[in-house]
Amino acid sequence: MNGTIISLISLGALGFVFSVGLAVAAKKLAVEGDPRVDQINEALPGANCGACGFAGCRNFAESVAGGQAQPNGCPVGGAAVAKKIAEILGVETGEVPSRKVAQVLCKGGHAEATQRAEYNGPKDCRIANVTQGGDKGCTYGCLGFGTCVAACPFGAMEMNENGLPVVFEDKCTGCNKCVEACPRDIIILAGEEYGVHIRCRSLAKGKEVRSVCQVGCIACRRCEKECPTGAITVENNLAEINYDKCIVCRKCVKVCPTNTIEEQEGKPIIKPKVAIKA
Repeated sequence: MNGTIISLISLGALGFVFSVGLAVAAKKLAVEGDPRVDQINEALPGANCGACGFAGCRNFAESVAGGQAQPNGCPVGGAAVAKKIAEILGVETGEVPSRKVAQVLCKGGHAEATQRAEYNGPKDCRIANVTQGGDKGCTYGCLGFGTCVAACPFGAMEMNENGLPVVFEDKCTGCNKCVEACPRDIIILAGEEYGVHIRCRSLAKGKEVRSVCQVGCIACRRCEKECPTGAITVENNLAEINYDKCIVCRKCVKVCPTNTIEEQEGKPIIKPKVAIKA
């Protein structure tokens, strides 16, 4: 009995000594964290959306403090957050990229697009796309099940009565979640200043497009010929806009025979850049 008690006391004493030793060692060997990380993390919006390219706000804060990311790398926070981070680091803010918002490149809703079948599977665009391909006649258009809306963490999208997603640009942060969720790549991010969009992604020939959708691009090239800056090109039966060249003059909107090209009200005409002669 006495031997058992002595053993327990000995083990307890050894445990105490080891714990004290570990505590002292941990204190001496501890690596102090960069206090700027916490400050930067507090300045961030806390969306943890990954739009910056990092796994959440904390990881972005650590990367900025460590010099692996720039102060202006948070698209959600924009210029205001970039300024705060620059002040914490004692550096220049740098040029803040223009704010980008989601654009849905499809106008073929229930009223405009034909149905080729009745889909009875799970109401998820990704599942429908890889199983039966959904119920629409156009194999390139929006499937209409709202997977992009469900993926949006900011409530910046909703499905309308016509079965198409609608973006609320004032709420959109350009986090890219809806872009990643769409299995047909019909959602892109574009600068909020651009108010003209070709809302079609079909690569089918004009005759086939007309048979399944009233508002699809038929590759007539009228927009391409009318564009004064060469911003529109037609390849693989589809017209596309180079936003870097677009001045939002809206001339393409007026000549499109199928109303595929849409003009957003309130967006300005952008003055074309003029080269400075030496």
